[in-house]
Formats: sequence, structure tokens, C-alpha cells
Amino acid sequence: MRRQALLAITLALSGCGSADAPGTGGAADAATAPDGNASADSDAAPTPTARCTGLTAQDADRLWTLSVGARDRTFWVHVPPSYDPDKATAVVLDFHGYSSNATQQALWSGMNTASDADGFIAVHPEGMGATPSWNAGACCGEAAAQGVDDVAFVSAILDALAGELCVDPARVFATGMSNGGFLSHRLGCELSDRIAAIAPVAGVLGVPTCTPSRPVPVMHFHGTLDTLVPFDGDAAAGFPSVQDTIDGWVDRDGCSGDPETVFDQGDAHCDAWTGCDQGSEVVLCVIDGGGHTWPGGVPVPSLGHTSTDISATDAAWQFFSRHPMPESR
Repeated sequence: MRRQALLAITLALSGCGSADAPGTGGAADAATAPDGNASADSDAAPTPTARCTGLTAQDADRLWTLSVGARDRTFWVHVPPSYDPDKATAVVLDFHGYSSNATQQALWSGMNTASDADGFIAVHPEGMGATPSWNAGACCGEAAAQGVDDVAFVSAILDALAGELCVDPARVFATGMSNGGFLSHRLGCELSDRIAAIAPVAGVLGVPTCTPSRPVPVMHFHGTLDTLVPFDGDAAAGFPSVQDTIDGWVDRDGCSGDPETVFDQGDAHCDAWTGCDQGSEVVLCVIDGGGHTWPGGVPVPSLGHTSTDISATDAAWQFFSRHPMPESR
């Protein structure tokens, strides 16, 4: 219970979110990404591999409902102004932290602003329970305790999106904060046939086994002074260290050689393992002195330092743009 209480961010973000449609603000415009650019470079995105017919334009923001495992589940879908129902479009799934919600995560990350700028569909699912959570293995809350199948929920989300939106199946990506970061790692392990790449923030790998069907590109963000999901791990809570999490992905992806520093500015630096199987890549972005926060996002002083030297949202989109499903390269 102590761990669950520590991971709660609802109180820390009180006044920032509501049950209304997720907002579009939040990411620091001046924050830079690992290639040194001020924002994500949408020109790097691959040419869509498919086109759609018979679909129509969509509302900018809409709450969708699904029945999964006898439970009603909901998720917000943000469609950018540039969306063309005849053109296959990338999707970014952005998962909130323990006790948070989709609205707060959209504000926290500024993902909808990035969606409008770079032309991808942003999806903010809602976790389970009175204190919303995801079953991500070691973390957290009611969803894990009840064995909720959130991997099945995500798969159902993708099926629903494909039925109404022109989605590019080769460019579906996952990110998330804290418990949502844990879930992103789990999706990389268990839904690698549908999730092209992941970019967890402040959440490590919480499942005991991870056997993806292919090498999965991973970009991980973590603060060295994160007291809720400690950088060096928490054996009592079942949290591995950040380095153990990254080493696991380096091994699974068949990466060779030592990492190379690809970004170093202020309190943020990123090391990349390349030479990985099927063109995959593993990147670790460390925030020196960073807390349990979203780099470049809305600062929450009670959860520690928030970097303004890198935007996790922009850097993740750049990373995603380089890593569609291997067969689409």
C-alpha cells in the first residue's frame, strides 16, 4: 500500500485534469530532442504503406467505449487537423500513471499538441478501478491485483481504431508515464506483432519473462533521483533497475558493441545501442537529478525535478518515426 500511495499522482496534479476531453498543452516548446532539433522532425516518418477507402472524417476528440473481458473500458482518441481518412496514419498510445487518468496524461505529456504538429493520432486510454491503474506486472494497484488483461484491452483498442480510422499498422507506438511506462514495456514484450516501438517514461520492466516475437526498438527516459521508481531498482517492490531493464532489451534485440552518446545537453543525456537485429535500437535517456516526472512536460515539484533540456514527447516521436515495423522499411 505504501508503494501504491507513493506512485499516486492524482493529488500532485489536482486542478490539472478533469473528466473532459484530454487537453493539448503541456510539453515545453523549447525542449530539445536527441538529435539536437527543437522539435520532432515529421519528415523522418516513412511513407504510409497502405491507403483506406470508405472512411469519413472524425471529431478532433472523442471518448470511445469497448467491452473487454466483461468490463467496459474507455479511451480518448485525438485526431489531428491534418488527418486524411484516405491516408494511413501513425498512432501513439500514451498511458497514464497509477491513480492518474487520460486527461492528466495528455496535459502531462503534451501529446495532443505533438499530434497536431506531426500528424499522428494520439490515444489516451483509461486504466481500471476507482484508483485507475494498469496490470503491468510488478506495478500497480487494482488492475494488477485482479489480473486485468490490459494487453487484450490494447489489442481491442487497435482493432477498434482500424475499423473507423485510417491507421497505418506499421506505425503503432506506445509510451506512458510510471505505471503507464511499465505497461509500455509489457506491450513491447507481449504485443510486439502490433506495437512497432516503445518509449517508456519513469517505468521499468515489471513482468518476469519477456519474449517478444521480434526485436523491439526501445527509448527509455528516467531521472536519477526518482524516488517512486528508483533508478537503481527496488527489490521489495519487485522493480528492477533501469540498467537491468535496458540490458535486457539490448540482449533481446541482439545489439552489439558499446553504446554511443547521441545527446548531451544540460541535465539530459542519451546513450544509444545500435547494430541491433532487424534495424532495432535501444536508447536510454537519463535526467541527472530528475524526479518522477515527464521530461519537457508539466512540472510537478512534489515529484521532483522536471528537465527542460529534452522533451520526451518530441524525442519519442523522432524515435518512433525511425522505427516502423521492420517489414515496412
